[in-house]
Amino acid sequence: MFETIVNSINDFLWTYILVVMLIGIGIYFTVRMKFMQIVLLKEIFRSIFEKAPKIKGSQDISSMQAFFIGAATRIGTGNMAGVAIAITVGGPGAIFWMWFAAVLGGASAFVESTLAQIYKVRTSDGFKGGPGYYIQKQFGLKWPSRIFAFSVILSFGLIFNAVQTNTITNAFRYSFGISPIGMGVFVTILTALIIFGGVKRIARFTQIIVPIMSSFYIILALYVIVTNIADVPAALASIMKSAFGLEQMVGGGIGAAIMNGVKRGLFSNEAGMGSAPNAAAAAHVSHPVKQGFVQLLGVFFDTLVVCSCTAFIIMLSTVETAGDLSGIEITQAAMAQHFGSWASIFLAFAIFTFAFSSIVGGYYYGEANIGFIHHSVSALFVYRITVLMMIMFGALANLQIVWTLADLSMAIMAIVNLVAIAILGKFAFAALNDYMGQRKVGKNPVFYASTIPGLKGIEWWGAEKQAIKSTNEGVENQ
Repeated sequence: MFETIVNSINDFLWTYILVVMLIGIGIYFTVRMKFMQIVLLKEIFRSIFEKAPKIKGSQDISSMQAFFIGAATRIGTGNMAGVAIAITVGGPGAIFWMWFAAVLGGASAFVESTLAQIYKVRTSDGFKGGPGYYIQKQFGLKWPSRIFAFSVILSFGLIFNAVQTNTITNAFRYSFGISPIGMGVFVTILTALIIFGGVKRIARFTQIIVPIMSSFYIILALYVIVTNIADVPAALASIMKSAFGLEQMVGGGIGAAIMNGVKRGLFSNEAGMGSAPNAAAAAHVSHPVKQGFVQLLGVFFDTLVVCSCTAFIIMLSTVETAGDLSGIEITQAAMAQHFGSWASIFLAFAIFTFAFSSIVGGYYYGEANIGFIHHSVSALFVYRITVLMMIMFGALANLQIVWTLADLSMAIMAIVNLVAIAILGKFAFAALNDYMGQRKVGKNPVFYASTIPGLKGIEWWGAEKQAIKSTNEGVENQ
């Protein structure tokens, strides 16, 4: 009964609201900004190599560091298990719609991350910002930002963590025959040590190992593509035929392809969801648009590169996607076919590091938003216990219900953020025009809040002398 209700609500939100919003707002942003995510690719790549302006006594990161950190946090369950699920449910055509959603999503990612930079605040821990800030500051309303904060807690802190554990247990059951209960208990205890015991070394270890595992996975995928290059045109043809073919149109397959391509793409690259802006706000740059470019490129890298790697690993194998295997098991089977059993074992450990680092990151996303809503020791304690319960639930639940719950919570979170950025997008457009105007006359763009009429609640960019100081410090370090 519960699963039926959740499926009905989820189908309604995705079929009639979210897919239309994601594609519609993505098209609106793309047209209003004159296809900037394609036309300005050279400028976007150039911005990554700029050194970040420095603030004395702070630990700031460069645009390139921000890009790699973002890439490391994105690569994981969505890229490997999510792509396999998309192909299983929506057919190969889902990959095309994942690409399509990523191109449009790049514009949305640019807008939300630029807004996060514009409305960011400076605290003793560094810069903070995101949807909760730009919603509350510009509209002067607390309840929309509280709804978004609650949706972050629900999505990242609770349900997404169940997805991560579910993927870990399936991967280790496939490779080693370890029971879901045993693996679930292990992950739950490990998480408890971090959130209750303050054992940060485990979290730091995952931050180091994730980029290494990610790089190795991409190298393996590129090897598969190069060594099977003769079969790549047929795989591409299958994707396009499934995305637009008459057979799929008559059977309703196009709808399934679009739905699953957009869903799994959003889970992987987070464009428009409102989560990436929290990280984007933390960077120190001379102009908000620079960080918008970084996040846009992160979406492209995640979906057009990494998700495509997984898609070709699966499609260039003979693994049956409609068989008994599901999710990460399909990717593992395809890897084993290409490289031998060791590759499946490698992927199990890679998924563990990716998923566990996401569990830790998701927990802290939720904890930060607990504080945004209400500072309470008891509320934090209840949240921590609930996180551990959801981790264990994810280990024992079936794949379908876990991903359905993830889609539902993701929909709520994305709808709130998409409405906000659709209204506030004009400020990101103005910031882009300001940036390009300065770039055309040979300047290193500097942002002043006073150049855009109508901005409210701006703190960091409010004083021109502050912006000048930041820029001068940046020039000295370039």
